[in-house]
Amino acid sequence: MPTPKQMEKLASKSSRVPEPPIPAPGTADDLPEAYWDSIVRDPRGQIRTGVPIQQRRLSGIPRHVLRVSCRRCDRIVEIQTVDAVRVYGAHALWKDVGMKLLDNGCKERTGRLEEDGCWPSFETT
Repeated sequence: MPTPKQMEKLASKSSRVPEPPIPAPGTADDLPEAYWDSIVRDPRGQIRTGVPIQQRRLSGIPRHVLRVSCRRCDRIVEIQTVDAVRVYGAHALWKDVGMKLLDNGCKERTGRLEEDGCWPSFETT
């Protein structure tokens, strides 16, 4: 049981008007400007409008190592950008260089010329 002093204290607290709770943002509420600002500035949400990597020239690719893999036989070929420029030239397309690197290496053969060979996948990681 509370003491008489504690009971008086509790009775005096109930006579005060409680502060209204701060409502949490709901689906119909507007979001703060800072939220939208952070969304717009986030680099993960930027739309990349550049040329795909397989259509770039070797001199225009900023990566140190280039990787192409075959979707059929899962073979992976890597080459340093400097070496690729030295062998194939700075103006060669990465798509053409990747196809040359995968030539005559696919183990999956069907007997049809159109289907034989590797199916390249130019990785961007």
